[in-house]
Amino acid sequence: MAGGVGSRFWPLSRTSYPKQFIDILGTGQSLIQQTYDRFKSLVPSQNFLVVTNAAYKDLVLEQLPELTSEQVLLEPFMRNTAPCIAYANKKIALQNPDAKIIVTPADHLVLDVPEFHAIIKRGLSFVTQKDSLLTLGINPSRPDTGYGYIQKEKTEISEELFKVNRFTEKPDLEKAKFFLESGEFFWNSGIFLWSLESINNAFEKYLPQINHLFEAQKDKFNSAQETNAIQEIYTNCENISIDYGVMEKADNVYVLAADFGWSDLGTWGSLYANSKKDENNNAIMGDNVFLNDSQNCIINVPSKKIVIAQGLEDYILVESEDMLLICKKEEEQRIKEFTQKAKDKLGDDIA
Repeated sequence: MAGGVGSRFWPLSRTSYPKQFIDILGTGQSLIQQTYDRFKSLVPSQNFLVVTNAAYKDLVLEQLPELTSEQVLLEPFMRNTAPCIAYANKKIALQNPDAKIIVTPADHLVLDVPEFHAIIKRGLSFVTQKDSLLTLGINPSRPDTGYGYIQKEKTEISEELFKVNRFTEKPDLEKAKFFLESGEFFWNSGIFLWSLESINNAFEKYLPQINHLFEAQKDKFNSAQETNAIQEIYTNCENISIDYGVMEKADNVYVLAADFGWSDLGTWGSLYANSKKDENNNAIMGDNVFLNDSQNCIINVPSKKIVIAQGLEDYILVESEDMLLICKKEEEQRIKEFTQKAKDKLGDDIA
């Protein structure tokens, strides 16, 4: 899934060039390239599908040259994750009705790739044997309010596999602290495994309108009529996440506990947490940054930019092209609000 605009990473991530296509970690690879490399030893290249906005087709093919244009499914506009997954399901069904599927965002961080591979293999084994919808749950390390949470049932299937009791969207700090202390909750990674049959049954039962829209047009897929068919489907399609539309309602949902150095890299704070720090706990991305009396900051500027700053503590400072963001780390959840005010005055070009 590679259709998001990464608005919380403004101004580095822009609608025209969102974060999944950016080398945001300074590794020499964009996040979508890292995601592809993470899976290519598990999945043949011809079995990859990338679902993204139509505007990003060329970016995907440029960054993932191993894929063909037929492997890039183009959404005319954003409709959240349930329609995105439904679209891929219908395409997969034309190739292999017995398929087992891994669904992953294109912009997450995984530090321990061997452990990730081991978890994926265990998950695939489970969904092959059982009619189930499996999500990977991350053992929480702090009371983070930026993640959704999954509560496991008390009876375990195995040491690391549980039936899901309930999902909770991003909680306030008090709830997040309770979740952490209880030992019953995982962070929701947004990575799913299931058989095509299981997820199709779930769509038929819980999202029949979306399922009907795609089913009615499936004969036009893999033809010159596909683009128009998808335009019609998405025009009439509900905007809904797979979590809310299916996972919170189904009775065959399981969670596999995992610990492979995961972050959804959804915010500057999460990037800060996963970046190297200097002796003053500053994470600096830029070749000519000189901080004085400053600590616990994240600085991301172009390599040639000279930055001299004094007296900063717990700040985000990011420059991209002709835009500059300076924001307290504790207020980063308001970045969308701040950029909207600028858009209202200056127009959508800043987004």
